[in-house]
Amino acid sequence: MKSMDSLLIRAAFKLPVERTPIWIMRQAGRYLPEYLAVREKAGSFLDLCMNPDLAAEVSIQPLDLMEVDAVIMFSDILTPLIGMGVDLDFNPGPDIKNPVQSVRDIEKLLIPDPSESTAYVGKILRLIRKAVAGRAPVIGFAGAPFTLACYLLENSNLKPFTKLTTLFFDDPDTAHLLMRKLTRMTIDYLNYQIENGAQMVQIFDTWAGLFNPADFETHIFPYVSEIISSLDKKGEVPVVYYINGSNHLLDSMSRTGADVIGLDWKTDIGEAQRLIGERVSLQGNLNPNILFCRPEVISRKAEEIIRSYHGETGHIFNLGHGIDKSVDPQHLLHLVRTVKQLTTRNG
Repeated sequence: MKSMDSLLIRAAFKLPVERTPIWIMRQAGRYLPEYLAVREKAGSFLDLCMNPDLAAEVSIQPLDLMEVDAVIMFSDILTPLIGMGVDLDFNPGPDIKNPVQSVRDIEKLLIPDPSESTAYVGKILRLIRKAVAGRAPVIGFAGAPFTLACYLLENSNLKPFTKLTTLFFDDPDTAHLLMRKLTRMTIDYLNYQIENGAQMVQIFDTWAGLFNPADFETHIFPYVSEIISSLDKKGEVPVVYYINGSNHLLDSMSRTGADVIGLDWKTDIGEAQRLIGERVSLQGNLNPNILFCRPEVISRKAEEIIRSYHGETGHIFNLGHGIDKSVDPQHLLHLVRTVKQLTTRNG
């Protein structure tokens, strides 16, 4: 199957589709017993990320088990930092042993060749493409520079990442030196994924919503735009740009060059379509906590989103954030089947 034969890719480019495609952020993960069994076999989360056979296996699990319309490569946004000289582990969350604390630390960061530093990623993608055999498109992804920098400076999941946001205002030259290095790494990393079979790529900028629109335009927009404009296979491999807490940034996001904007659940998709729907397709945006509700509630909330979006293409159904590890897989399967049933068009 060619990329353009898939619902996902056609919807991303606003081409005609028979129904709305659906995939779920973090769909290969801890809510699935089958994933947990493979994770135990791998030994650790990082070992699983770097084991091509096992990572490909868990990537593919949701395609058959959850009946989704795409396979996203199993990995983590932080793993390419290892090639830059970052000492990374997960215990269970990200643990950076040598966080960036000075200009000298930034200068020491390497710009790696992804075919050497993340060769396992290329193999994972090739294994997925071979195993899937055209049944669904394969999605690659990367963290955006700002979100990667949040973890590099803070080495914690504590928000609102005050060290980095302060650095942008107190010492913008140093902040932008770090952003430039991360931008170059991300361009190379995503192009390596495209070269090895990624048919769509998503850029996760989870924490960029910390900025107001003017500061986003100054400190974030130029780097994300540079990444997107530097990617290979434009018009063939769509790019999704996602920020959590982004309702105030939709206009800026839609001008980055991304083909699809990922919405969080706090954004009304109909309003987003009115604001930016002429420029981009939209992905989203069910509240992840709805998956803990009764099936009839899941159906109703999914239908609200579907009815709010006007038009027969340009919408990729997804959650507004990653699926929670405690969700009953049968609830996700119910959501997928509901979206398919509600959006399938006759003829």
